[in-house]
Amino acid sequence: MISTVLFDMNDVLCRYDRELRVARLARASGKSPAFVEAAIWGSGYEDLGDSGAMDAEGYLGGFAERLGGGLTLDAWTGALRAALTPLPEALALAAALGRRAVVAVLTNNNLLVAREIDAIFPELRPIFGRNIFVSAEFRARKPAPEVYRRCLARLGATPEAALFVDDSSRNVAGAEAAGLTGFLYVGADALAERLRGAGLLPHTG
Repeated sequence: MISTVLFDMNDVLCRYDRELRVARLARASGKSPAFVEAAIWGSGYEDLGDSGAMDAEGYLGGFAERLGGGLTLDAWTGALRAALTPLPEALALAAALGRRAVVAVLTNNNLLVAREIDAIFPELRPIFGRNIFVSAEFRARKPAPEVYRRCLARLGATPEAALFVDDSSRNVAGAEAAGLTGFLYVGADALAERLRGAGLLPHTG
C-alpha cells in the first residue's frame, strides 16, 4: 500500500527553461550565454552543488567566481525564478493527493535552492509544507539509490510504501533500484490514473 509519494520538481511540478536561465545569468554577469553554460554546467560545477559538496554560501560564492565575480543573490535567484513556470495541473494533483498520503519533493539541486525555495518557487510550500528536499541534503544525486532511501528515512517512510514520480527514466530506475515503486511522468492525466489505481485518488464519473 502506497502511503508516501515523492515528486521530482523540474518538468513535473514546473517547466524548467535552462536556456532562459542562462540568458538571464549572462546579462547579469556581462558574459556570453556560451560562457555561462560552460562555466556552470559544462564544468560539472552544478552537479557538485547537487551532490552537497558545498554549503549555500559556498555554492553562491563559487558560482559568482566562475562568472567573473559580482553576481548577487538577487540576480541568481531572479534568473532561476524566471526559468520556472509552475504547472497548475500537476500542483493541483499533488495537493489533492496530500489529503490521502504524505507528499514530498525530491529534486537534484543544491543547498542554496533549498534555502531560497520560497522565493524561487513559492507555490510549493502550501502543498508540501516542510517536505521539500534537495539532493545536496543527502550527499548524493538521483539516480543513486541512497538519495531516495535517505529522503524516505527523513520522512519516516519505507521504500516499499513509497511511489516516486519523475520525468527522467534514469531517475525512475534509480528509485526502483532503491525499492520504491517508480512512475515515469508524461503528464498529469496519466499520473492521476495511476494514483486512482493505487487508491490514492477517488475515481471520477
